Amino acid sequence: MGRARKNKFFEQIAIVDIAAKGKAVAKSQEGETIFLNSGVPGDIVDVKTYKKRKGYYEGNVVRLHQASKDRISAVCEHFGICGGCKWQHMNYKAQLHFKAKEVHENLKRIGGVIPEETLDILGVEDPYWYRNKMEFSFSNQRWMTQDEIDSGETFEKNGLGFHKPGMWDKIVDIKKCHLQADPSNPIRNEIRRYALEHQMDFFNPKTLEGLLRSLLIRTSALGQVMVLIQFVYKDDAAMALLDHLRVRFPAIHSLLYVINDQANDVLYPHTIHVHSGKDYIEEGMEDLVFRIGPKTFYQTNSSQAYHLYTIARDFADLKGDECVYDLYTGIGTIAQFIAKKAKKVVGVDVVPESIEAAKQNAKANHIDNTLFEAGDMKNIFTPSFVERHGKADVVITDPPREGMHKDVVKQLLAMAPEKIVYVSCNSATQARDLALMKGHYSVVRSQAVDMFPQTHHVENVVLLSKIKQNA
Repeated sequence: MGRARKNKFFEQIAIVDIAAKGKAVAKSQEGETIFLNSGVPGDIVDVKTYKKRKGYYEGNVVRLHQASKDRISAVCEHFGICGGCKWQHMNYKAQLHFKAKEVHENLKRIGGVIPEETLDILGVEDPYWYRNKMEFSFSNQRWMTQDEIDSGETFEKNGLGFHKPGMWDKIVDIKKCHLQADPSNPIRNEIRRYALEHQMDFFNPKTLEGLLRSLLIRTSALGQVMVLIQFVYKDDAAMALLDHLRVRFPAIHSLLYVINDQANDVLYPHTIHVHSGKDYIEEGMEDLVFRIGPKTFYQTNSSQAYHLYTIARDFADLKGDECVYDLYTGIGTIAQFIAKKAKKVVGVDVVPESIEAAKQNAKANHIDNTLFEAGDMKNIFTPSFVERHGKADVVITDPPREGMHKDVVKQLLAMAPEKIVYVSCNSATQARDLALMKGHYSVVRSQAVDMFPQTHHVENVVLLSKIKQNA
């Protein structure tokens, strides 16, 4: 028997659903399943496959015959190329529908749980200009369109933007990104213009040579801006660029640089140098102000983060006499946001710089009932930790995408707080962790929160209540 062909052509088939990681699902007339990198449920399309898996194909849409009622025109000229906003062609109401559906199905299928109450997903007012942090890469290997290649003309090969999906060494040169509000676009475009005019060397990802490596721009709802450039080495040209930015954009509150000649762009191991301004910017939430450094974590959608934390605080329903643990606290945002309603809040995070920032933020916000410790969660969250700080009545946990380590879940069950509020950016790993707590906790309430419009990513908040054991 011959091998199944990976390259197959399907004509006029329907896109029927959205699957994991935002992929569209098409069904052939014979019932075959094809996962697509684009498409909107309701579309009728022609598809060419490029991969055959057990039970399904992977392919691309090559022709649209009939558009779904939920299909719209993407606003960005880079849509479909940079890979950052894969859902710009789907109206926002439909985006929310499929995000809520994914959360529900993950909790049911992976966790085996159906919450007693599921609240409507919380969307945003404006599905654009919401990100407060963007990272861009310099490259002398700019991705060229087929039209540019076929023209035979000579084009600028340097670029500043995002990696082309599936091509680690190619950068899509971004003229206007619709995710971060100005002055992000003017700053990035001015850096590119200046670098090209002064013939500065863009990074070569293959040889690790060049001067300009990466760009980080952070903004805040308070109107503050941070710019950080990674250089491969320090020279007069690099400092001249920073001098130019300081003069050209006096609104930059924090202008920083890093020297990185290593094989990757990871920021954490390297020393941050202040060119001008401060080494942080500030973000506000209610009557709180948080200092945010280049290495510290803060939710990338400032306005929606407020709603996310409000939901977590409402789910916790604190009375004022509780000891609360805030696991994966970051710079202590949730801990300080709930502190007024608790007797004591203990925050834990693996990043020492974040814990130091949490302590500084608490002091600046005149909060005296929070404690913070740094350490790997599975190693620090132990019986001795509980003995040191006292048993928690309520735990709020906001882990990274991989969810909680099984040892952390085990310790939670051993400590047995009355309530657990689980904030997650990955409902699949959240569901996995909820399955480990079945029989000990009931899932009382769940609400999804859209932090990342135009993408498939979604946050979810779950309230768990300890099941009373019969005497």
